[in-house]
Amino acid sequence: MDEAFGAAASPNLLKAKQEAEAKGYIFIVSHDEIVAKAKKEGRVRAIVNMDRYNIKATTAAFTKKYPFIEINAQGIAGTDEAQRLLLETQSGAAKEWDIVDVAVQFRSEFNPYLWKVDLLGMAKHGVLGIPPPMIDQKYGNVVAFENNFQVTAYNKKLVPAHLVPKTWEDLLRPEFKGRKFAADIRPKDVVALVPAWGLEKTLDFARKIAAQEPIWVRGGDRTMPFLIAGEIPMMIGPNFATVKGAKRKDRTGVLQYVILEPVPVRFSNAQGILPTSQHPHAALLWLEWMASPEAQKIGDETELHSSAYVPGNAVEQEIRGMKLSVVDWEHYHYVGQWEAKVVEAYGFPKAGGGR
Repeated sequence: MDEAFGAAASPNLLKAKQEAEAKGYIFIVSHDEIVAKAKKEGRVRAIVNMDRYNIKATTAAFTKKYPFIEINAQGIAGTDEAQRLLLETQSGAAKEWDIVDVAVQFRSEFNPYLWKVDLLGMAKHGVLGIPPPMIDQKYGNVVAFENNFQVTAYNKKLVPAHLVPKTWEDLLRPEFKGRKFAADIRPKDVVALVPAWGLEKTLDFARKIAAQEPIWVRGGDRTMPFLIAGEIPMMIGPNFATVKGAKRKDRTGVLQYVILEPVPVRFSNAQGILPTSQHPHAALLWLEWMASPEAQKIGDETELHSSAYVPGNAVEQEIRGMKLSVVDWEHYHYVGQWEAKVVEAYGFPKAGGGR
C-alpha cells in the first residue's frame, strides 16, 4: 500500500483491504491515490458495448472531468463480436485494451481473464462512487452500467384500449390467438421471468404462448417498423429502449407500449478491466464515471440506455415501484440453459443470439 495515501485510511477500510487481499484481490483505500496514479498513466483504452454517439458524448464529458487522461473508446455490438472479443481476451490478443465489454451471456467465461480488483468492496466503502448493485455481487470486478427491461409494444389502431394486455396472462386470451402478436424466437423476455416465476411456471407460459400461434420474429429493432406500418398488431418483449427509440421516429403516433408485471429486467453494457492493463487506475476512473448521474443522463439522451440503480434516469423512473423479475449476476450462469428450455417449449431447435 502507498504510505502517502494509506496512512489516513480508517480501520474499516484497512480491514476490507486485508479481506480482499486474502482472496487475491486488489483493494485501493484512497480515491486520491487512484486519481494521482491515473494522472501518471495519462490514458485509458476501452472496447465497449455502446453506440458511436454515446461513446462520443461520454468520452467528451469524461475528458472534461479528467483532462489529464486521453481516452480511446471503440464500440462493439452483437453476440458474434462479443464472442470474438472473448476469444481474443482468452488468447491474450486483447491486451491492447484496458477495459473490455463483458458480454453477460459469456460472464463465466470472461472471469478468469479479468483483473481481480475489488470494485464491490471499494464501492461499498465509498472509495469508488459506483452504486454497489451495479457490480457483480459474486466476483466484484465487473460493472453493468445499463439495465434493459422488456415491454409489450402495440399499434393503437389495431389493438383497441380495452384489449391492451394488463398482465402476462392476458396474452393467452382467445382474442389473441392466430397471429395477433409477434414473439421473438430468442426468448430473452420470457426467460427473464424465471427469477420471479420459477422455471416450471415460465416453461408452462412459453408453451401457452406458442399455442397462441404468434408471428415469430427476430429482434425488436427489425419488428418496430412493421408495427408502425400496421403489418403486425403487437409484440411481446422488445427492449424499452428499442420501443422508445422507434416512438421518436413514429410520425403517425400509433406505436404505444405497456409494461407488464413482473417486469423482466436484465443487465447490459458490463465492463471489466484486464489484468494486463497498462492504465488500471485511469480505467477505474472511467468505470466510476460511467456509473455517475452525468454519464447516465448521456446514455438516456443518446441510446435511451441507463441503469435501474441510478435515481432519476429514464429506466429507473419507468419501473419505479413496480414488481420486478431481475436477472441478476448469479442468474447469468444459467440463462443459456433457460433459453434452451424455453426455445424447446416454443417448439424450436435452438435459441438465437444478440444484445
